[in-house]
Amino acid sequence: MPKTVRWFFKLLNGVISLGIIACAVVLGGAAFFNAPPSSPPALGTSQTGNPGQGVMRLDQSGALVIEVRGGETAQSVGSRLESAGVIRTRYFWNLLARVSGEHIRAGTYRIEMPASQARIRSVLTSGEQFLVRVTIPEGLTVRQTAQLFEDAGVVRAEDFIQAASSREILDAFNIPGRTMEGYLFPDTYLFPLSYPARRVVTVMADNFFRRLALVAPESGTLSPAELNRRVIMASIVEKEYRVREEAAIMAGVFFNRLRIGMALQSCATVVYVMTEILGQPHPQRLLYRDLEIESLFNTYRQPGLPPAPIASPGETALMAAFNPAQTQYFFFRVIDPATGRHIFSRTLAEHNRAGTGS
Repeated sequence: MPKTVRWFFKLLNGVISLGIIACAVVLGGAAFFNAPPSSPPALGTSQTGNPGQGVMRLDQSGALVIEVRGGETAQSVGSRLESAGVIRTRYFWNLLARVSGEHIRAGTYRIEMPASQARIRSVLTSGEQFLVRVTIPEGLTVRQTAQLFEDAGVVRAEDFIQAASSREILDAFNIPGRTMEGYLFPDTYLFPLSYPARRVVTVMADNFFRRLALVAPESGTLSPAELNRRVIMASIVEKEYRVREEAAIMAGVFFNRLRIGMALQSCATVVYVMTEILGQPHPQRLLYRDLEIESLFNTYRQPGLPPAPIASPGETALMAAFNPAQTQYFFFRVIDPATGRHIFSRTLAEHNRAGTGS
């Protein structure tokens, strides 16, 4: 074999060897920088982002919860991840961004830790957001509901209350009152973190009218004013009953009182005045002086229904308000505090014999 040919093959072997070494170095470096750091992320469970950046924290199980805000760049996200110790270096992150060409989408995401850079990018470009499960019990007020959503990180309580008082939203649902009180259905909801307050309120109101149509199909034929009267009644029943089968009987009692012009005398309305209007703590028990508080919501002093609902009624209370039991009862009182069971009476004499109460 000629000398020049032997020299050529040696050179070729050298180039191939260098190529193999270079590939090994590149692949090894990529594997190293792609792998999660050896130390856990330097994040707490309540860490927040800088101005213009979203929240980044660890949840109770140790998973990363990261919020990417609209307009935030991949480079900004990479810097945050590097600073928190979630990734080894932002430079490899930026390289992946250029190579993949996929854009990170705004939203809130949950990623099990530890995770490679490729895995984190895959989640942030998928658009499959992390949703927070929030359960709103029956009988809460707008203020109490707002606080639950704020505690869950979905929306600020102040923004929720403002949205629930929006004239635009009230008009969209033909609600005659000043707030959405009573029209936000108690249920379990799934929302992203930092969700717009107006959309949260609208979702809850849509749910209310959808569920109401199932419970009381005739509700769709009522005027806004008459529907509001039923919702007000349902909200009172919601706060008064504890045993499911008694809800319709209680509604019947209240409608009987309305029919003859008798005061409703619902303790729940007095508690509403004290806690929601006067800002006082929930009373352990009502005193006689509490029943004398001057307010349109105090049904001990004011005849008829209060001017607006006092809480969010669930299906049982709504069904009771639209289908009250037809009885001759005008009074009821608790006979078993443990279960909340009541005794119902037709006359004041019967009621007095059964004991004092409303």
